[in-house]
Parts: sequence; structure tokens; C-alpha cells
Amino acid sequence: MIRRGLLFLSESPSAKKVLTGTPLTRSASRRFVPGEEVNDAIRAIGEANEQGLTATVNYLGEAVTNRDQARAAADTYIQILDRIREEDLDANISLKFTQMGQDIDEAFLRENLGRVLERAAETDTFVRFDMEGSDYTQRTLDAFEELWANGWRNIGVVLQAYLKRTAGDVRRMIELGARVRICKGAYAEPPKLAFQEMERIRENFLEVTGWLISDGNYPGIATHDEQIIDGVRRYVRTRGIDLADFEFQMLYGVRRDLQEELLAEGYNVRVYIPFGEKWYPYLMRRLAERPENMAFMVRSLVKESPLGALWGRKRRSPTHPKADGDGRRTDHG
Repeated sequence: MIRRGLLFLSESPSAKKVLTGTPLTRSASRRFVPGEEVNDAIRAIGEANEQGLTATVNYLGEAVTNRDQARAAADTYIQILDRIREEDLDANISLKFTQMGQDIDEAFLRENLGRVLERAAETDTFVRFDMEGSDYTQRTLDAFEELWANGWRNIGVVLQAYLKRTAGDVRRMIELGARVRICKGAYAEPPKLAFQEMERIRENFLEVTGWLISDGNYPGIATHDEQIIDGVRRYVRTRGIDLADFEFQMLYGVRRDLQEELLAEGYNVRVYIPFGEKWYPYLMRRLAERPENMAFMVRSLVKESPLGALWGRKRRSPTHPKADGDGRRTDHG
């Protein structure tokens, strides 16, 4: 119920107007979005690399119907690609077809996206295409396969484990030799299209992940779910799979303790770093995914209120020198 409510808020213009106009909400969003400018994203990538993490950077935005806005999004990605190369960062990019103009027309999409792909090839950078709601699943995969047929190989796609069609899509991507990021899925979908029970979603996630690890091309396992992560650990251990053959992927600001744990165990870990003005729907989806994210945001809002500031000063008294007065968990969870 809470998840569906938050997903509804992510698409509500009235809720967006109220919440994005609140300085406290914008401040709390920094847990999950490092900022709105390219420099903010580049700084976050550098910090991730220093910790031993690779990165994927995403300029937030989707469902663009204005050509100038779509071109501006492409320009932003080109700027990011140049900065990644100039600063020798270990990162790739992730974007949505609708951000590049898919809802305008296919010819414009090819032209606008082509500029990004060409610069990515020049800078030897991998490009991932994010998956959107089920209305776009087939269109996204069709566009991806067209690019693949035209010889692009520095590209990959995202598949969502909660969709009932995903097993077939995974088999198709393995057949092509394309790189896949597998995730649970973050959109509200009807029962006829998507599994609704979490245990069934986990079951499907682990099944198709096994295929990808054994037969796929360097898959990205995008999850913070410890049941799934433990299942992957068991799978690779019992089959003697090289840990260099895949990577775990996690969101910026989410389960940093688990990211560090997996790195220490020898797994490759990539952090997904979003940035930009369109942070509101992204934030709502992150809150919908994990109740712990909502708890963190509430603590942040309380901390930054006048009453919260007073409470924080009391907590940081001399008799409690180690009190965590900034509202963050000390284990970076």
C-alpha cells in the first residue's frame, strides 16, 4: 500500500509542486541525488572511484516531447562523456530513449541519440539504456536491437524481473551477446503483466540472473535485496564462477555498508549516480522501493527543522561526544 502510494506521488503534478518547493525535501534528496549540475555528478564519480567503486552516471529525465529539451539532454551527456575522459574516471553512462526523443519521432531519436553514441565510441565509454514502464518495454528493446544490428557494441539494456515477459527477453539478450542489467522494477504494473508478490519477484530475479551469470555477457546485478545477493553468492560459489564475470550494481546513497562488504569479498560493485533537476520522481521511486529510505528522509527533515536543530544540539552534549547528531546511521546503511 505504501509503495503504491509513493509511486502514485511520483507521477502526481500537484504532489510534485508541493514537495519540490520545500527546501527540506530538496535537502533530504541529496542522500540519493548528489546535485543538479554536471560538476556534482563528476565529483560523486570521483568519490566512488576513490572507494574502489565503478560508476554509472544518469542525467535524470524521461518522456521528453520538446526537441530542444531532448537536444539539451544529449548535449549534457556529451559533456559528461568528455569529463569522464578528461579526468580519467572509471564510469559509464545510463540514459532513457524517451529522454532522447523517442516520443517525438524515431528519426529524431536516431539523430539525437546518434550524437551521444558517437562521442561514447570516441571516448571508449559504455552506454546503458534504462528501462521505463511496460508501455515502453517492447519499444525500448526494438530500438536497442536496431542499434545492435547496425553494429553498435558498446551498449547494453536493462530488464526488470517483476515483468512476466522478462525470462524470454533475457534469453534473447543472451542470444545476441548483449550486456544486461537485471533489476526488480520500479513502476506500478498490473497483475497481468507483472508479478505482485515479492517472493515471486525474487524467484524470477534469481532464476534469470543464474542464466545471465552462466551464459550472458558481464551482467549487472542491480539490487540491494540481501536475499537475492545471498542467492547470487551461493550460485557463484557452488559453480566456481569467476567473480570478474559480473558485477553488483547499487544506487547512490543506498546500502553503502553492503557496497563496502561486497567490495571486501572481491566482487565488482558499481554505483548508479543520478543527477539533474528532475530528481523528484526518482526520489519517490527510491522511497517506494525500501521503507528504510523513507525513514532516512524523515530523520533528515526533522534534523533540519528548528526543533530538530535544537534536539541535535542537546544530543551533542559533552556527556555524549559520539552521538551521531547529523541524523545518519553510523554504518552508512
